Amino acid sequence: MHWRNIRRADRSINGDDSHNSGTGVRRNERVVRECTYPDFMKCQPLNFKGTEGVVELTQWFEKMETVFSISNCSVENQIKFSTCTLLGSALTWWNSHVRTVGHDVAYAMTWADLKKKMTDKYCPRGEIKKLEVELWNLKVKGTDVIGYNQRFQELALLCVRMFPEESDKIERYVGGLPDMIHGSVVASKPKTMQEAIEMATELMDKKIRTFAERQTENKRKQDDNNNQAQQQPPKKQGVAIAYTAGSGEMKEYAYNSKLY
Repeated sequence: MHWRNIRRADRSINGDDSHNSGTGVRRNERVVRECTYPDFMKCQPLNFKGTEGVVELTQWFEKMETVFSISNCSVENQIKFSTCTLLGSALTWWNSHVRTVGHDVAYAMTWADLKKKMTDKYCPRGEIKKLEVELWNLKVKGTDVIGYNQRFQELALLCVRMFPEESDKIERYVGGLPDMIHGSVVASKPKTMQEAIEMATELMDKKIRTFAERQTENKRKQDDNNNQAQQQPPKKQGVAIAYTAGSGEMKEYAYNSKLY
């Protein structure tokens, strides 16, 4: 009995007791509450009707993946919850698919499988080909990296077959950047798309700020020069007057002293 009491005391002192007094709950164990459907809907996922083509589908994909992340939606519930946002013809299409393959099979598919199935349905092969060509030739217009980022990611969501690996996507993204930041982004060796996008955006912001500061400085110098010129008194031109007499009358001649 004596040794048992000593061991209990040691565990208590060293913090090895794995249970709280009277609760039976482990101290170091964090309980993560499962994401419910109300939790999911509080994150305001978009609805999808299937009437607006590629743009609507792309936005639905992007928003849904964001909601999955912030709601901690489990993989098992992703298809069940996401398809509840379908409306109109899109809902009719999904219900038809469920009846065809069966409830268990339909809801057992992965999010990647659903994205592919919906892309095949709402983005015809010819339309995808056009998007792939656009993505392949996409470049930053002027200094608008933000616009480039948005369009690149929209197209990349639909043109998945173009990028078997993440590195392929990064290479294409960097290839569309302007010369003023291209080399620096390459030198940073981004390992993910997010790193590449953040680096390109930050570098372009710095370039734009530097250009604006130079423009402001040049304008200030120009204004200072103009003010100095206005403050200086005008130079007087010397005038001499000569008189000659002839034929009983006096004639006046003026000349510029600078000429002599």
